[in-house]
Amino acid sequence: MNKIILFFATNAGLGYAPVASGTFGTLMGIPLFYFMAPLSPELFALTWLAILLLSFWSASHAGKIFKVTDDGRIVIDELIGYLTTIAFLPFNWPIAIAGFLLFRFFDIVKIWPASWFDTKVKNGFGVVMDDVVAGIYAAMCLRLLINFAPQLF
Repeated sequence: MNKIILFFATNAGLGYAPVASGTFGTLMGIPLFYFMAPLSPELFALTWLAILLLSFWSASHAGKIFKVTDDGRIVIDELIGYLTTIAFLPFNWPIAIAGFLLFRFFDIVKIWPASWFDTKVKNGFGVVMDDVVAGIYAAMCLRLLINFAPQLF
């Protein structure tokens, strides 16, 4: 069972990258974005919810396996954060890359309440929710860019 948990929590091993594991973990989101973008809004939302629940479960258990709640190898939270950023948008490379960069920025700076989840909620829920919040901030910025600078996309 531990192998299954760690497979999901590390995004199929991307979390084991020797540097910038969060950045590598986020990369898993780009092919998922490609495959999820054509889905109906309802099916996208259900898929996102399933990945969110998988994130809570695997991050919680992986934290116990690694004996560190928010171990750097746990990167499924980056995946759900990125999918939050690009939710319901059409796939194209400018959107995928801008979403990636914006999400990584907000994940690193951790504007409240992301910082609260990161520092105060010491379990799988907190590990995941700070990235969901970062994804919401990134999504708002991405949509503003798409609306006010459509020539970029």
